Amino acid sequence: MELFFSPLSCSLASRIAIYEAGLEAGFHKVTLSTKRLDDGRDYLSINPKGQVPALKRNDGTMLTEGPAVLQYIADLDPQGRLAPKAGTAARYELQQWLNYIATEVHKAVFYMIFNPASPPEVKAFARDQLLPARYRFLSAHLEGREFLLDSFSVADAYLVTSLNWARPAGVDLRAWPVLAAYHKRLSARPAVARAVSEELALRDAA
Repeated sequence: MELFFSPLSCSLASRIAIYEAGLEAGFHKVTLSTKRLDDGRDYLSINPKGQVPALKRNDGTMLTEGPAVLQYIADLDPQGRLAPKAGTAARYELQQWLNYIATEVHKAVFYMIFNPASPPEVKAFARDQLLPARYRFLSAHLEGREFLLDSFSVADAYLVTSLNWARPAGVDLRAWPVLAAYHKRLSARPAVARAVSEELALRDAA
């Protein structure tokens, strides 16, 4: 399979999941501002949405949308560690967290902060009003817990990815000690550290 990604964006969660599962994959860097791959190809010809992640499966079909890609990767994990079994109550809880992070944290907050078209007042509202409420909710859930579910899952891969965006957005995670500790703990996981290190190098080389 092949992952189309942009360094340190939400597609980082998919790279983390691939490494956690010990899967083989190819990686193709997308420049989102131009919708081009490093080899010059038009990314829109591969994914008309123009967003990442996109996953080309071994049968040649494409899968898009982060929560769907993450669950697909999790279901390929030979040891079944990254997601509860489909159809179980725990799997629906995983989907709940994936959707919360995607809609309430990623799109509602950080997309608005980092979108160059967002007016300053919109960026400030997302950072100073919306984000604290989300972080309080996440902190309350993670108090006394190591992970969002009973063990590490692809939802944690997505959450730790989004927490990486706090500093660039001008947010100090130390205001939420539970989240700061969670971020530090998960950033030390070998798969997370490897994925972040590789994508930092790619971003800095651009």
